Amino acid sequence: MTETGRSVLDEAWGRIPQSRETQVDQGSFTQTRIERVIHLIAGCGSLVLGAQAFTAALGSSGEAAGWHVPLTAAIFVPLAAMIVACLVGRLTRVFAGIFAVVFVVTLCAWPVATAAGPTPAPTEDPWIFYLVNVATVASIVAFPLVLQIVWTVATPILYGVVRLLQVQADGAFVATIALDVSFALILGSVLLTLGWMYRSIASNVDQARAAAVASYASAAATAATENERVAVAALMHDSVLGALLAAERASTPRERTLAVSMAREALTRLANAEKDPLEGSDEPVPASRLADEIESAADEMGVQVRVSRQLEEGTPRVPGRVARALVLAALQAVANAVQHADAQGLAVQLTGSASPGGVAVRVRDSGAGFDVSAIAPDRLGIRGSIHARLAAVGGHSEIESHSGGTTVTLEWESGDRW
Repeated sequence: MTETGRSVLDEAWGRIPQSRETQVDQGSFTQTRIERVIHLIAGCGSLVLGAQAFTAALGSSGEAAGWHVPLTAAIFVPLAAMIVACLVGRLTRVFAGIFAVVFVVTLCAWPVATAAGPTPAPTEDPWIFYLVNVATVASIVAFPLVLQIVWTVATPILYGVVRLLQVQADGAFVATIALDVSFALILGSVLLTLGWMYRSIASNVDQARAAAVASYASAAATAATENERVAVAALMHDSVLGALLAAERASTPRERTLAVSMAREALTRLANAEKDPLEGSDEPVPASRLADEIESAADEMGVQVRVSRQLEEGTPRVPGRVARALVLAALQAVANAVQHADAQGLAVQLTGSASPGGVAVRVRDSGAGFDVSAIAPDRLGIRGSIHARLAAVGGHSEIESHSGGTTVTLEWESGDRW
């Protein structure tokens, strides 16, 4: 994305009220808030059910001697930590996951803990039943979707199994236990579905927002580029007109030198202005990408050419603007070879060196050659599209031509400044 696109994105996000969540992850604006809402609801619901279970546990006598205090401590300490984490918004997944696992472990120990206890009444639910769906909620907060489904289904069923083991499969308890398990499964499924639905909606909203912002940024970048092109066109008109007037009126060596400088400046600005917003950013790219882009662009021109690559290990990455200048200049050299040498012996080579760091592109053909010094001043294919373009980004270009062919060398060193 261009610098203009980035500034537009920054401005768009700047118009959204900022908080800790948006500063951490602007790409998941809605998801972050939905997660926070889910955690708050989970904390409040767990607080209510936890208080109900704790009240029932205080008056419980169903456990054997020595089991009551360890069981209640094992359940309610991690439950309290999870509730606090949900309400505060810190380490929520960690403590919710701990409670979900501890509850299952405690549930597995329940038959052993109640084996020597008094026989419960068929209509009386143990205090641990009130926390079955709290464990489901904890899994929704802490685990990925697959484990959420496992916990939602397995926890109520496990409760039914351990409850039957506690009462030794007494037929008087079967109907009550089946009703409890069914209720826990239905409620857990509803909670799981709601959590999945709201998270999916939030994810889709964030994707739509990101796409809209990216589209707006692209449109804004295109508009800015068009405005810039208009400004550059006016600037070039003034620069070229000024250079022509200076050349016409030049009567001394000093005035001729000034006219040449003005013309060179106009060509440099023209080379710098030739930048498509869709070409990408100015971030450095691997040197091998130059070869890929030359091959791709040549194919689009109808020229089948394969670039030979000789890149040393440690070849520096090439700034985006320099890479584009090298590719465009190489394509101009290829076009010249096709036009004037009928692409005889056309070959393109990319070399890269680690010390001194730099890259070079060489375009060769075996045509009849030409006299470089005899090129007419009004022919900008070489002066503007090759020499001026490379000079504008701190590169160097050289053309050697004789009766055996022509070689165009385009070089850039990492120590150059552009």
